[in-house]
Amino acid sequence: MKISVFATSAIFVVVLSNSYAWAQDNSATTAPAAAEHPDEIVRMHQQVAAANRVYNKKVAAAKKVFDEKKAEARKERDAAIAAAHQRVGQ
Repeated sequence: MKISVFATSAIFVVVLSNSYAWAQDNSATTAPAAAEHPDEIVRMHQQVAAANRVYNKKVAAAKKVFDEKKAEARKERDAAIAAAHQRVGQ
């Protein structure tokens, strides 16, 4: 029971932080605002949202590199397959 309550609250925080991240255009403007807000809970949510934004940027960059490497490997594989087919056809 406690685990499900914890999991539900963790999902709730993630959803809130992601929706907050979409609402904000510039992370530089939110950093000073996080330090100035008097409510401790709001500051915590803002820090979680900032951490999620940084994480999402790093994941997007890693996915881009992965996709590029995957495309290179696909080209090499396709060339090897075409060469194998040509040898058999001759």
